[in-house]
Amino acid sequence: MSTALTDIGLMEGVTEAMNGAAVERVSLGEPEWLRERRIHAWDVYERTPMPSTKLEEWRYTDLKKKLDLDSLRLPETEAAPDDPAAWPARLRATMEEDHEASGHIVLVDGHVVHADLIPELAEKGVILTSLHQAADEHAELVREHLATEAVPAEEGKFAALNAALWTDGIFLHVPKGVKLDLPVRVTRSYTESGAAYFSRVLIVAEANSQVSYVDEVISDDFDEQTFASTAVEVIALDDSQVQYVALQRLGRRGFYQSVQRTLARRNSRLDTLNVAMGGSVTRVDLSARLLGPGASSDMLGLYFGDEDQHFDFNTSQDHEVPNTASDLLYKGALDGKSRAVFRGIIRVHAGAQQTDAYQTNRNILLSHGARADSLPNLEIEADDVKCSHGATVGQLDEEAKFYLMSRGLEEVQAERLVVTGFLGEVLAKLPLGGVVEKVNRVIEQKLSQHS
Repeated sequence: MSTALTDIGLMEGVTEAMNGAAVERVSLGEPEWLRERRIHAWDVYERTPMPSTKLEEWRYTDLKKKLDLDSLRLPETEAAPDDPAAWPARLRATMEEDHEASGHIVLVDGHVVHADLIPELAEKGVILTSLHQAADEHAELVREHLATEAVPAEEGKFAALNAALWTDGIFLHVPKGVKLDLPVRVTRSYTESGAAYFSRVLIVAEANSQVSYVDEVISDDFDEQTFASTAVEVIALDDSQVQYVALQRLGRRGFYQSVQRTLARRNSRLDTLNVAMGGSVTRVDLSARLLGPGASSDMLGLYFGDEDQHFDFNTSQDHEVPNTASDLLYKGALDGKSRAVFRGIIRVHAGAQQTDAYQTNRNILLSHGARADSLPNLEIEADDVKCSHGATVGQLDEEAKFYLMSRGLEEVQAERLVVTGFLGEVLAKLPLGGVVEKVNRVIEQKLSQHS
């Protein structure tokens, strides 16, 4: 049995009692402070209008056409056991592909069902656990950072909905001076069609620490539209180094919505990579805030669309203090009738002198039906800065393809090589083991269907 989202207030005109029941249901057994935070988020959600194409940030993604709210419902599947034999086949196959890791988290249908961490790291104070469990066992840390500065409910309609209804998530805390040599790997599997899933990620890297985090979302194709919402909060304190990777491989009829905020303090480096290959609709809102002198952030993105897939990336590089740097590179290939929208802005706040900020979006169209819209922007309130932006939308490089064919390759082979090389520039900037191989396999699968 599932509860329709319209029954708990996703649409207008629902009673207060039913709204309260929804929050009460997901907050059972939680600390009072967290329950109050959820109630506040629901209040913000109800007061915030649903985004429409009248807003510049949503001009190219019409939710009335892309998201069928009436059909969505909250899942009530019970948590799967901590036993790979009971997990979906695709999840087991994905886990087997992963290289060595500092630790793993596995979620099935929104519930954390497995967590492990190298014992030596646990002894050093590293915490990798379910967000629900962390709210009880590490309340002080979670209460300070969860839905406060990075992704508060006031961030927008979907951020508020997520803050009110998240069922579980991941908490990763790396103590001062601790460095993780291997990445933390998280795998999420969704199986129930027609459901709406809400999860959160909270990563806190203390001063002079180091961590890489890879979050992979997978599913088979869905019979009905299925909504996967995640809110990501990454906090890098002084002199820390953090890499955050999101790899989205949902099945068809999946709607993936992610709001991500990164906070980089003094002399920290906080890099992100968003890879979008699956789903029918993808919407990513990413903001990198450079909050301390010497902070830097590389923001990487890669997407490959076919059939009628729709990707919408909304990014901002916010330089709030002097002497910070950011560099954004998003590249995509589009086949069939797929479409991509990139909207990015570099904001240099007043007084943020000696800012270095760059923004590049490049697209290859592999068919006449594909389309890309690229909207880079600058908003500069300081005079001692180096900032630039650029965007291209074009067909496959025929000269490069001809050159490869002149060297003996078949036309299909030449096209694959050109596209792989075009997209590979992004992966080369953050070459985490396992990620590159998985993405290249998906690219190969999509190119094999190109005609």
